[in-house]
Amino acid sequence: MRLINTSTLTLEMFFGEAVPDYAILSHRWNDVEVSFQDLQNGEGEQMAAYSKIQRCCAQAQFDGWQYAWIDSCCIDKTSSAELSEAINSMYSWYKESQVCYAYLADIRRGETLQDDLRGSNWFTRGWTLQELLAPSSVVFFDTNWNDVGTKGSLVDIISEITGIGDFVNFEGACVAQKMSWMAKRETTRVEDSAYCLLGLFNVNMPPLYGEGEKSFMRLQLEILKTSDDESIFAWSEDDVYDSYVHTTGLLATAPKYFMNLGNVRPLKRTDRGNEFFSGDPQPFSMTNKGLHISLYL
Repeated sequence: MRLINTSTLTLEMFFGEAVPDYAILSHRWNDVEVSFQDLQNGEGEQMAAYSKIQRCCAQAQFDGWQYAWIDSCCIDKTSSAELSEAINSMYSWYKESQVCYAYLADIRRGETLQDDLRGSNWFTRGWTLQELLAPSSVVFFDTNWNDVGTKGSLVDIISEITGIGDFVNFEGACVAQKMSWMAKRETTRVEDSAYCLLGLFNVNMPPLYGEGEKSFMRLQLEILKTSDDESIFAWSEDDVYDSYVHTTGLLATAPKYFMNLGNVRPLKRTDRGNEFFSGDPQPFSMTNKGLHISLYL
Protein backbone atom coordinates (compact mmCIF):
# COMPACT_ATOMS: atom_id res chain seq x y z
CA MET A 1 0.00 0.00 0.00
CA ARG A 2 1.43 3.37 -1.05
CA LEU A 3 0.86 6.29 1.35
CA ILE A 4 1.70 9.99 1.36
CA ASN A 5 3.87 11.26 4.17
CA THR A 6 1.84 14.23 5.41
CA SER A 7 4.99 16.12 6.43
CA THR A 8 7.04 15.73 3.26
CA LEU A 9 4.21 15.05 0.76
CA THR A 10 6.27 12.20 -0.67
CA LEU A 11 5.10 8.66 -1.34
CA GLU A 12 6.17 5.67 0.73
CA MET A 13 5.35 1.97 0.26
CA PHE A 14 4.20 -0.38 3.03
CA PHE A 15 3.21 -4.06 3.13
CA GLY A 16 1.09 -6.18 5.46
CA GLU A 17 1.32 -5.44 9.15
CA ALA A 18 3.86 -2.68 8.51
CA VAL A 19 1.11 -0.39 7.18
CA PRO A 20 0.86 2.52 9.66
CA ASP A 21 -2.28 4.34 10.76
CA TYR A 22 -3.51 6.70 8.05
CA ALA A 23 -6.22 9.12 7.03
CA ILE A 24 -7.95 8.59 3.70
CA LEU A 25 -9.55 11.00 1.23
CA SER A 26 -12.91 10.65 -0.52
CA HIS A 27 -13.60 13.16 -3.27
CA ARG A 28 -15.16 13.61 -6.66
CA TRP A 29 -12.46 13.73 -9.31
CA ASN A 30 -11.98 16.87 -11.42
CA ASP A 31 -11.13 16.67 -15.11
CA VAL A 32 -7.42 16.76 -14.21
CA GLU A 33 -6.03 15.25 -11.00
CA VAL A 34 -2.46 14.83 -9.78
CA SER A 35 -1.43 11.32 -10.76
CA PHE A 36 1.23 9.02 -9.32
CA GLN A 37 3.59 10.03 -12.14
CA ASP A 38 2.88 13.75 -11.60
CA LEU A 39 3.77 13.46 -7.93
CA GLN A 40 6.91 11.46 -8.62
CA ASN A 41 8.36 13.73 -11.31
CA GLY A 42 7.57 16.98 -9.50
CA GLU A 43 5.07 18.26 -12.05
CA GLY A 44 2.19 17.77 -9.63
CA GLU A 45 3.20 20.80 -7.57
CA GLN A 46 2.37 23.06 -10.53
CA MET A 47 -1.14 21.63 -10.99
CA ALA A 48 -4.31 23.20 -9.59
CA ALA A 49 -5.39 19.87 -8.05
CA TYR A 50 -2.22 19.79 -5.93
CA SER A 51 -3.91 22.05 -3.38
CA LYS A 52 -6.34 19.21 -2.61
CA ILE A 53 -3.40 16.99 -1.67
CA GLN A 54 -1.87 19.77 0.43
CA ARG A 55 -5.09 20.49 2.32
CA CYS A 56 -5.82 16.81 2.92
CA CYS A 57 -2.31 16.21 4.28
CA ALA A 58 -2.47 19.37 6.39
CA GLN A 59 -5.74 18.21 7.94
CA ALA A 60 -4.33 14.73 8.57
CA GLN A 61 -1.22 16.19 10.17
CA PHE A 62 -3.36 18.49 12.32
CA ASP A 63 -5.33 15.45 13.48
CA GLY A 64 -2.15 13.58 14.33
CA TRP A 65 -1.81 11.25 11.34
CA GLN A 66 1.60 10.96 9.69
CA TYR A 67 0.24 9.32 6.55
CA ALA A 68 -2.67 9.73 4.16
CA TRP A 69 -4.03 7.85 1.16
CA ILE A 70 -5.46 9.59 -1.91
CA ASP A 71 -6.65 7.44 -4.79
CA SER A 72 -5.64 9.82 -7.58
CA CYS A 73 -1.92 9.77 -6.74
CA CYS A 74 -1.29 6.71 -4.56
CA ILE A 75 -2.07 4.20 -7.33
CA ASP A 76 0.12 3.73 -10.39
CA LYS A 77 -2.67 3.31 -12.89
CA THR A 78 -0.24 2.50 -15.70
CA SER A 79 0.27 -0.87 -13.98
CA SER A 80 -2.69 -3.16 -14.63
CA ALA A 81 -1.61 -5.44 -11.77
CA GLU A 82 -1.46 -2.57 -9.28
CA LEU A 83 -4.78 -1.15 -10.48
CA SER A 84 -6.44 -4.55 -10.10
CA GLU A 85 -5.06 -4.94 -6.57
CA ALA A 86 -6.25 -1.45 -5.66
CA ILE A 87 -9.77 -1.97 -6.98
CA ASN A 88 -10.11 -5.24 -5.08
CA SER A 89 -8.56 -3.80 -1.89
CA MET A 90 -10.13 -0.35 -1.83
CA TYR A 91 -13.07 -1.21 0.42
CA SER A 92 -10.76 -2.69 3.05
CA TRP A 93 -8.40 0.29 2.76
CA TYR A 94 -11.25 2.66 3.55
CA LYS A 95 -12.51 0.39 6.31
CA GLU A 96 -9.09 0.17 7.97
CA SER A 97 -8.42 3.92 7.85
CA GLN A 98 -8.44 5.93 11.06
CA VAL A 99 -10.60 8.62 9.49
CA CYS A 100 -12.03 9.39 6.06
CA TYR A 101 -12.11 13.01 4.89
CA ALA A 102 -15.01 13.50 2.48
CA TYR A 103 -14.22 16.62 0.47
CA LEU A 104 -17.35 18.10 -1.12
CA ALA A 105 -16.08 20.83 -3.44
CA ASP A 106 -19.60 21.97 -4.37
CA ILE A 107 -20.89 22.94 -0.90
CA ARG A 108 -20.22 25.76 1.56
CA ARG A 109 -20.77 25.80 5.30
CA GLY A 110 -23.76 27.93 6.23
CA GLU A 111 -27.52 28.07 6.70
CA THR A 112 -28.20 26.24 3.43
CA LEU A 113 -25.91 23.30 4.29
CA GLN A 114 -28.62 20.62 4.20
CA ASP A 115 -29.91 21.81 0.82
CA ASP A 116 -26.34 21.98 -0.45
CA LEU A 117 -25.73 18.41 0.72
CA ARG A 118 -28.84 17.24 -1.14
CA GLY A 119 -27.46 18.75 -4.32
CA SER A 120 -23.84 17.66 -3.91
CA ASN A 121 -22.39 15.57 -6.72
CA TRP A 122 -20.45 13.57 -4.15
CA PHE A 123 -23.63 11.63 -3.34
CA THR A 124 -24.22 10.79 -7.03
CA ARG A 125 -20.94 9.00 -7.70
CA GLY A 126 -20.52 5.24 -7.61
CA TRP A 127 -17.16 5.02 -5.85
CA THR A 128 -18.22 7.28 -2.97
CA LEU A 129 -20.79 4.71 -1.79
CA GLN A 130 -18.14 2.41 -0.32
CA GLU A 131 -16.19 5.47 0.82
CA LEU A 132 -19.22 6.51 2.88
CA LEU A 133 -20.00 3.07 4.29
CA ALA A 134 -16.66 1.34 4.91
CA PRO A 135 -14.89 3.81 7.26
CA SER A 136 -16.06 3.96 10.85
CA SER A 137 -15.28 7.70 10.95
CA VAL A 138 -16.17 10.08 8.10
CA VAL A 139 -15.71 13.84 8.40
CA PHE A 140 -17.21 16.10 5.74
CA PHE A 141 -15.48 19.24 4.47
CA ASP A 142 -16.77 22.02 2.22
CA THR A 143 -15.00 23.66 -0.70
CA ASN A 144 -12.82 25.71 1.68
CA TRP A 145 -11.97 22.70 3.83
CA ASN A 146 -14.25 23.80 6.65
CA ASP A 147 -15.50 20.92 8.82
CA VAL A 148 -19.28 20.72 8.27
CA GLY A 149 -20.04 17.57 10.26
CA THR A 150 -19.52 13.83 10.51
CA LYS A 151 -21.35 10.76 9.32
CA GLY A 152 -22.78 10.54 12.82
CA SER A 153 -23.86 14.16 13.25
CA LEU A 154 -25.33 14.33 9.74
CA VAL A 155 -26.86 10.86 9.78
CA ASP A 156 -30.47 12.00 9.19
CA ILE A 157 -29.78 14.07 6.08
CA ILE A 158 -27.32 11.50 4.70
CA SER A 159 -29.89 8.75 5.21
CA GLU A 160 -32.49 10.85 3.38
CA ILE A 161 -30.13 11.45 0.46
CA THR A 162 -28.79 7.91 0.13
CA GLY A 163 -31.76 5.78 1.19
CA ILE A 164 -29.51 3.96 3.66
CA GLY A 165 -31.22 3.61 7.01
CA ASP A 166 -28.53 1.90 9.08
CA PHE A 167 -24.87 2.88 8.77
CA VAL A 168 -23.78 0.43 11.47
CA ASN A 169 -25.37 -2.85 10.38
CA PHE A 170 -25.50 -2.15 6.64
CA GLU A 171 -23.46 -5.25 5.80
CA GLY A 172 -26.47 -7.37 6.84
CA ALA A 173 -28.69 -5.85 4.15
CA CYS A 174 -29.84 -8.16 1.38
CA VAL A 175 -28.41 -8.04 -2.14
CA ALA A 176 -31.34 -6.12 -3.63
CA GLN A 177 -31.22 -3.47 -0.93
CA LYS A 178 -27.48 -2.90 -1.37
CA MET A 179 -27.94 -2.67 -5.13
CA SER A 180 -30.66 -0.05 -4.63
CA TRP A 181 -28.14 2.22 -2.88
CA MET A 182 -26.13 2.22 -6.12
CA ALA A 183 -29.12 2.52 -8.46
CA LYS A 184 -29.04 6.31 -8.90
CA ARG A 185 -25.28 6.69 -8.77
CA GLU A 186 -23.06 7.11 -11.81
CA THR A 187 -19.53 6.19 -12.82
CA THR A 188 -17.43 7.58 -15.66
CA ARG A 189 -16.67 4.08 -16.95
CA VAL A 190 -19.64 1.71 -17.18
CA GLU A 191 -17.52 -1.12 -15.80
CA ASP A 192 -16.92 0.79 -12.58
CA SER A 193 -20.60 0.47 -11.64
CA ALA A 194 -19.69 -3.14 -10.86
CA TYR A 195 -16.10 -2.75 -9.69
CA CYS A 196 -17.03 -0.15 -7.05
CA LEU A 197 -19.35 -2.72 -5.41
CA LEU A 198 -16.83 -5.53 -4.95
CA GLY A 199 -16.04 -4.73 -1.34
CA LEU A 200 -19.65 -4.13 -0.36
CA PHE A 201 -20.48 -7.68 -1.45
CA ASN A 202 -17.17 -9.12 -0.21
CA VAL A 203 -16.21 -10.60 -3.57
CA ASN A 204 -13.15 -10.32 -5.78
CA MET A 205 -12.73 -10.33 -9.52
CA PRO A 206 -10.19 -8.89 -11.98
CA PRO A 207 -11.21 -5.63 -13.71
CA LEU A 208 -11.52 -5.90 -17.50
CA TYR A 209 -12.06 -2.43 -18.89
CA GLY A 210 -13.79 -2.70 -22.24
CA GLU A 211 -16.22 -5.44 -21.17
CA GLY A 212 -19.05 -2.94 -20.65
CA GLU A 213 -22.22 -4.28 -19.00
CA LYS A 214 -20.68 -7.73 -18.73
CA SER A 215 -18.86 -6.45 -15.65
CA PHE A 216 -22.13 -6.20 -13.73
CA MET A 217 -23.17 -9.66 -14.88
CA ARG A 218 -19.82 -11.01 -13.67
CA LEU A 219 -20.32 -9.29 -10.32
CA GLN A 220 -23.68 -11.00 -9.83
CA LEU A 221 -22.23 -14.39 -10.75
CA GLU A 222 -19.49 -13.88 -8.14
CA ILE A 223 -22.14 -12.98 -5.55
CA LEU A 224 -24.10 -16.14 -6.40
CA LYS A 225 -21.02 -18.27 -5.69
CA THR A 226 -21.11 -17.34 -2.01
CA SER A 227 -24.67 -16.18 -1.32
CA ASP A 228 -28.09 -17.84 -1.27
CA ASP A 229 -29.92 -14.50 -1.23
CA GLU A 230 -32.77 -14.78 -3.73
CA SER A 231 -33.33 -11.00 -3.75
CA ILE A 232 -30.66 -10.77 -6.43
CA PHE A 233 -33.41 -11.87 -8.84
CA ALA A 234 -35.93 -9.24 -7.66
CA TRP A 235 -34.81 -6.50 -10.09
CA SER A 236 -37.29 -4.94 -12.50
CA GLU A 237 -37.23 -2.82 -15.67
CA ASP A 238 -40.72 -1.44 -15.06
CA ASP A 239 -39.68 1.77 -13.31
CA VAL A 240 -36.60 2.54 -15.41
CA TYR A 241 -36.85 4.43 -18.68
CA ASP A 242 -34.66 3.03 -21.45
CA SER A 243 -34.56 3.85 -25.13
CA TYR A 244 -34.33 0.17 -25.98
CA VAL A 245 -35.57 -3.11 -24.54
CA HIS A 246 -33.15 -5.41 -22.73
CA THR A 247 -33.41 -9.16 -22.95
CA THR A 248 -31.10 -10.11 -20.12
CA GLY A 249 -32.59 -13.24 -18.65
CA LEU A 250 -32.35 -13.74 -14.90
CA LEU A 251 -29.67 -11.16 -14.08
CA ALA A 252 -29.82 -7.40 -14.37
CA THR A 253 -27.43 -5.48 -16.62
CA ALA A 254 -27.06 -2.48 -14.29
CA PRO A 255 -27.73 -1.42 -10.67
CA LYS A 256 -30.49 0.97 -11.79
CA TYR A 257 -32.89 -1.98 -12.16
CA PHE A 258 -32.85 -2.37 -8.37
CA MET A 259 -33.92 1.25 -7.89
CA ASN A 260 -37.14 0.71 -5.94
CA LEU A 261 -35.97 -2.19 -3.79
CA GLY A 262 -34.59 -0.19 -0.86
CA ASN A 263 -37.20 -1.61 1.51
CA VAL A 264 -36.59 -5.26 0.65
CA ARG A 265 -35.48 -7.25 3.67
CA PRO A 266 -34.18 -10.82 3.93
CA LEU A 267 -36.84 -13.19 5.25
CA LYS A 268 -35.55 -15.18 8.21
CA ARG A 269 -36.52 -18.81 8.47
CA THR A 270 -37.91 -18.14 11.95
CA ASP A 271 -40.29 -15.58 10.43
CA ARG A 272 -41.76 -17.94 7.84
CA GLY A 273 -43.76 -19.98 10.28
CA ASN A 274 -45.52 -22.62 8.19
CA GLU A 275 -44.95 -26.11 6.92
CA PHE A 276 -43.98 -24.96 3.43
CA PHE A 277 -40.70 -23.62 4.81
CA SER A 278 -39.84 -26.57 7.01
CA GLY A 279 -36.61 -28.45 6.50
CA ASP A 280 -33.24 -27.20 5.30
CA PRO A 281 -33.14 -24.43 2.69
CA GLN A 282 -32.30 -25.65 -0.80
CA PRO A 283 -29.12 -24.27 -2.39
CA PHE A 284 -29.19 -22.77 -5.85
CA SER A 285 -26.48 -22.34 -8.45
CA MET A 286 -25.81 -21.07 -11.96
CA THR A 287 -25.00 -23.83 -14.42
CA ASN A 288 -24.09 -23.82 -18.10
CA LYS A 289 -27.80 -24.36 -18.79
CA GLY A 290 -29.07 -21.62 -16.49
CA LEU A 291 -30.20 -21.30 -12.90
CA HIS A 292 -30.88 -24.38 -10.75
CA ILE A 293 -33.14 -23.33 -7.89
CA SER A 294 -36.03 -24.65 -5.77
CA LEU A 295 -38.67 -22.14 -4.71
CA TYR A 296 -42.13 -22.23 -3.09
CA LEU A 297 -44.70 -20.58 -5.36
